[in-house]
Amino acid sequence: MDAKNGRASPHPQQVDIEIMSAKPCCLIVDDSDVIREIAERIVIDLGLNAGQAENAAEAVDYCREHAPEAVLLDWDLPSMGALDFLRGAAELAPENKPEIILCATENDPEQFTLAKAAGAAYHILKPFDKPMIEEKLREIGLLGGEASPQHKAANE
Repeated sequence: MDAKNGRASPHPQQVDIEIMSAKPCCLIVDDSDVIREIAERIVIDLGLNAGQAENAAEAVDYCREHAPEAVLLDWDLPSMGALDFLRGAAELAPENKPEIILCATENDPEQFTLAKAAGAAYHILKPFDKPMIEEKLREIGLLGGEASPQHKAANE
């Protein structure tokens, strides 16, 4: 509907695309279909758009093409791993560089330090849930409100 005159818009699909593209996007990079689907549902429930990539090469291409604001990046990717994605992301144009949240199965400080040095400023542990993802997305500014002090301290 056209808000001005109450008539149907001649291009309703265009309006939907414009509305969708106005929302921030979070790319989910994981080789597990199930993890990607769960994370995508969480991200969409939080009011963001979501994209998916099965591997690091697809993820870098997605970032070049769509410039998501955030990436949930699995540490254990086959072939081209998370560090390969981080190297590729470092070469993106500044306006295409997303905030990167590393998703790891182990609480390994050395791994987090390595990933942080390569460009993943944030991390969460698997299995993750909606409050964990919401907290990180809030911390990086994609959702309104502030992150809790305890989550802020975890990434410093």
